[in-house]
Amino acid sequence: MRITSVARVLRKPFDGVGRAVAFLTTGILVQLAPLLVLAVPWLNGGPTEALSVIVAVLVPLSAVALATPVLTAAQTARFRTRLGVAIPRLPAVAGASRADRARQWLRTPATWRQIGYHLLAGPLIALAGALTLLLWATAGVAAGVYAWIWALPPETRVEHLGYTTQAVYVTVTGLAGLYGAAWLSRALTRLDTRAATARLGPSRAELLQMRVEEVTESRAGVLDAADAERRRIERDLHDGAQQRLVSMAVNLGLAKVTLKDLPDDARKVIDEAHREAKEAIAELSNLVRGLHPAVLEDRGLDAALSGIAERAPLPVGLTVDLPVRPAPAVEAVAYFVVSEALANVVKHARAGRADVRVETRGGILLVVVTDDGVGGAAPEGGTGLAGLAKRVASVDGTFSISSPAGGPTVVTVELPCAP
Repeated sequence: MRITSVARVLRKPFDGVGRAVAFLTTGILVQLAPLLVLAVPWLNGGPTEALSVIVAVLVPLSAVALATPVLTAAQTARFRTRLGVAIPRLPAVAGASRADRARQWLRTPATWRQIGYHLLAGPLIALAGALTLLLWATAGVAAGVYAWIWALPPETRVEHLGYTTQAVYVTVTGLAGLYGAAWLSRALTRLDTRAATARLGPSRAELLQMRVEEVTESRAGVLDAADAERRRIERDLHDGAQQRLVSMAVNLGLAKVTLKDLPDDARKVIDEAHREAKEAIAELSNLVRGLHPAVLEDRGLDAALSGIAERAPLPVGLTVDLPVRPAPAVEAVAYFVVSEALANVVKHARAGRADVRVETRGGILLVVVTDDGVGGAAPEGGTGLAGLAKRVASVDGTFSISSPAGGPTVVTVELPCAP
């Protein structure tokens, strides 16, 4: 058992080292290729004139720069297949034309990080890897010196018996070299992984930016799904429960008209049920309208806000200037902002008039609701303004309110939308 434990300890530095050696071996050609390109003009002594020297330097550098995407793809594939390390890809460079994309690519810091890796870090690690492989070979030969001696013919082996003491030192040195080569292989693999992750992939700031974009897209998908679900609920309520209530109210109304000989108590019950049914229909209609008004989907924000202004118990001036219809999610938020703001005006402001202005400025949908009431409104006052601010923030909008004592109150909302 003790011998087995010792053997396990001695063998542990070599566990999985073959993967590191294979990784370094495959990287030598890819990582030394840029140096070979730079060295080509200087193989026969190189140019002597100043202009020729400049050309001999700039042309290979330009070739390496142009080949950077290919070299980066080859390196990331090597890390993925040999080590299972996935280096995140950089976002695609935007541009209207190929020339614009090329200029933008050259201005990107990530491009110069990659070029620096291929011209400096990669070749240095490849040279160190080549020396490590040479150490493996040399140490392997030295560690097997006794095998070489015993491979000689017997008569020759006797002549070399005087070298057995030196062979011990060579063998020990070879074994130490093997352990050192194993350590170096792992160390170079870790160093190359860190350098490639930092230079070939996105930086921390770029990763955060990419994550923010992913979260933004995910949230937009959630908002769209929630909006679709609201529409489904509205449709189910309108076509299902509301129709049943309408049918029940009609039947109760017919019963009131046709059943003349019912006792007074029965007629009273029918009257009460008829009234409750009509009130339920009205409440359900308000609920459906609050979920997602059909007019908003069919005719847009202008028509939907006109309906709110007409139903308000006080005069409401409405101005809507929307050359392009906003996205459904933004449109819904704008609708609920105006609806809730006017509801607060009616309930709390004691105003004689309100004005609503909706317009687009660049990529912003601006919603302003003003009233001439008593003022003093605040999000923490329990008037629903805090919930309204959260609804606006759900689409990256901004919410502000100005409501000094004595009025007027001005609610301003800015919602991002495509221009």
